[in-house]
Amino acid sequence: MPTLLLKNAAIIATMNDANEELNGQSIFCENGIIKKVGPLSALPNKADKIIELSDSIVIPGMVNTHHHLFQNLTRVVPNAQNESLFGWLTTLYPIWRGLGPKHIYISSAVGLAELVLSGCTTSTDHQYLFPGGSRLDDSIEAAIDVGIRFHPTRGSMSIGESKGGLPPDELTEDEQDILDDCERVISQFHDDSTNSMIKIGLAPCSPFSVSNDLMIQTALLARENNLNIHTHLAENYEDIEYSLAKFSMRPGEYAESLGWLGDDVWHAHCVQLDSDELKLFGKTNTGIAHCPSSNMRLASGIAPLLEMFEHNVRVGLGVDGSSSNDSGHMLNEARQAMLLQRVKHGASAITARQILRTATRGGAEVLRQKNIGQIAPGFSADMAIYDMHAVDLAGTQCDPLAGLVFCGPIKTKHTIINGCLVVEDGHLTTINLNSILREHQKLSIDLINSA
Repeated sequence: MPTLLLKNAAIIATMNDANEELNGQSIFCENGIIKKVGPLSALPNKADKIIELSDSIVIPGMVNTHHHLFQNLTRVVPNAQNESLFGWLTTLYPIWRGLGPKHIYISSAVGLAELVLSGCTTSTDHQYLFPGGSRLDDSIEAAIDVGIRFHPTRGSMSIGESKGGLPPDELTEDEQDILDDCERVISQFHDDSTNSMIKIGLAPCSPFSVSNDLMIQTALLARENNLNIHTHLAENYEDIEYSLAKFSMRPGEYAESLGWLGDDVWHAHCVQLDSDELKLFGKTNTGIAHCPSSNMRLASGIAPLLEMFEHNVRVGLGVDGSSSNDSGHMLNEARQAMLLQRVKHGASAITARQILRTATRGGAEVLRQKNIGQIAPGFSADMAIYDMHAVDLAGTQCDPLAGLVFCGPIKTKHTIINGCLVVEDGHLTTINLNSILREHQKLSIDLINSA
C-alpha cells in the first residue's frame, strides 16, 4: 500500500475538536488515510514518498460547497457584468444553449484545476442544464482525470418561460426524464464508502425553475439512497419577492413545506433569510453554502454569517459559478467572507481562524463527510500545503496561519488528495493544464460568438 511521510511541518492546523496547531511535527499516511500525526521520532521513518515541510503550513484540504463549473467558459461577458441575478441569468441563458459534452468536460477540468491549485481537495458542482447531449458524466470524467474528491449534483430545470419560469424552454427537461436520469447517475457513479472519491447529490436548480412536485420527488429519491440534496435559496430580494408572490411564503417556509430541511439538505446563498428562518435552519440542522464573492458581484447583499453561527447552522464556503465570482480560489473566498462580516459587524467580529475552519471542517460538515476536514488519524489524507517563504506571505512570521486569510490569496506548494500529490511544487501533476487551457479558450470564444 502506498505510504507518504510529511516531515517537520512548521505549522499543522489540525481543525480537530481542540483546534490544535502543531509546530515541527509530522504526518504519516498510508493508502490514502492519515495514520499518525506527531513528532518525527514517533512515526515510521520510511515511506514511498517523503516531503520535508520545515518551511510550510499544512491545513486540511478546503471543501467547496457550491459551484457551477460550466460557467468558467463565460466569465466577464460584457452584457452581464453589471446585472443582478435575474438579469444576469437571462443574459447568459442564450449563450449556455450552445453547450455540449466537450464544453462540460473542458470547463470542469479547468475549474477543478483552479480549485486544487488553491488548496481545495473536495468540490461539489451544481450542473442544472444539459444541452447538446451533455450529461453529468462529463464533469465526473474531468474530476477523475484531475484527481479531486468530487460531489457532483444532478441538477434540473423544468419550468421554462412558457410556464412562467425564468429559463428558456429549450434549457428545461421533462420531469420524469429528470428523475430517470437521477436514478441512472446514482446507480452508475455514487460510491457510499467512507473514503469515496465520488458521491452524487440531487439538486433542482431553484424554486423559480422547477415545480413543487419535482422538489418533493427529488427529495424522496435522494432519501431512498441516502444522498444529500441541494438548491439555491433566498439569494437576493428578487428571490423573496418571487417566493411571496408565487407561494405566499418566505423561502425558508417554502423549503419547510416541501420537506427541504434537515441534515441531508444544504442550500446555496441564503443571503436574505431572516432570523426566524435561520433559527429554523439551526433547529433542523440544515446546511448553507456561503458564497460571498458572488453575492457581492451580483449585489445580492451580505449574508448573515454571524447569525448563522449563532443559531448553530452548518456553514461551508462556496466559490459559486465562475460567471458570477469570477474566481475559483477558496482562500480568496475565505478572505472575502471574513472582510464582509467585519464591514457589517466590526473589526473584531470574526477571526481568520474561524473562517479557515468554515472553509475546511465547516464544508465537510455541510456535506455530511466525517472523513475529511481534519488532520488526524483515521481521516482521509487530503491536505493543502503552503510555502511560508512565498512572496504572498512575506512579513507574516508572527502569525503565518492567519496570513493565509489576510494576505494573498496564495496558491499551494502541494495539494494532497487521497494521499496523492495532485499539485507538487506548484504544478498540477494529473493533467496537461496548458493543453486543456488552449482548448478551453477556443471553446469559450466559439460559444460566445455563436450566440
